[in-house]
Amino acid sequence: MIFKKEKKKELENYVLAALGSLIYAVAMNQIIVPLNLYSGGFFGIVQLIRTGVGMYISIPESLNLTGVIYYAMNVPLFVMAWKIIGREFLFKTILTCGIQAFFLTLIPIAAEPLTEDPLTSCIIAGIVSGVGCGVVLQSGCSSGGQDIVGICCAKRYPQFSVGKVAILMNIIVFGACAVLFDLEIVIYSMIYTTIMSLCVDRLHTQNINTMVLIFTKNPNVASTITCQMRRGVTAWNGKGVYTDEKAEVLCVVVSKHEVAQLKQIVQELDKHAFLVLSEGTKVIGNFEKRLNE
Repeated sequence: MIFKKEKKKELENYVLAALGSLIYAVAMNQIIVPLNLYSGGFFGIVQLIRTGVGMYISIPESLNLTGVIYYAMNVPLFVMAWKIIGREFLFKTILTCGIQAFFLTLIPIAAEPLTEDPLTSCIIAGIVSGVGCGVVLQSGCSSGGQDIVGICCAKRYPQFSVGKVAILMNIIVFGACAVLFDLEIVIYSMIYTTIMSLCVDRLHTQNINTMVLIFTKNPNVASTITCQMRRGVTAWNGKGVYTDEKAEVLCVVVSKHEVAQLKQIVQELDKHAFLVLSEGTKVIGNFEKRLNE
């Protein structure tokens, strides 16, 4: 029964990853590319390469090579993902990156921009593509590029996040755009990428720490959390001032992605337990970031 649930969850994650890849590809080919704007990170580099190739080689408008170039550029990063994060994440990344490359190649580039106002288009595209990337990461997969670099950095350096790493990588891309193109293109491209990065950070709940205080009378809650979630728990003996009844006070730090599992464990053991959650907690010390779950 447990095996079937795990397989079902895994299948759901792959479906979410494919959906997120589709959403991202639609935002790029239907909104950003028609405006001649550039994304940040690896996809921005792909766009620059695609533009450079088009200057010297006549490429039919119906032939969209961005997906193929994007996948080829991710091959060296697959090795990094395998060494730092693990084989399971590598398999998911190769699969998701291939799906995204397929959608980027399959979905046609719109002939006209979504709206006449480029700022409105940037905001819409930033939210839509950010949601797409966030859904991919939320499913425990990665679409490659700066996602791999960001997750690897977050594994090694807890103060980093995927969105922040992407912003740092964008400096290189936008620096090249500033030299090659008009400043207006650079400004709108930066607006779009910043909005997208903020959306990714909000949706990538594995990267958001949450401190949870649990007030319970069941002595098995702490050991169950440690066993099932592999998270450390600190316990104190407490007493209710109003009821004068003894209770156990537990403190545990988890990712926002793990909160639902924690609630389920506590409620199954003690329906009257009291939980206090503090989202966005900064943690210094031995705390394992599980960004690839």
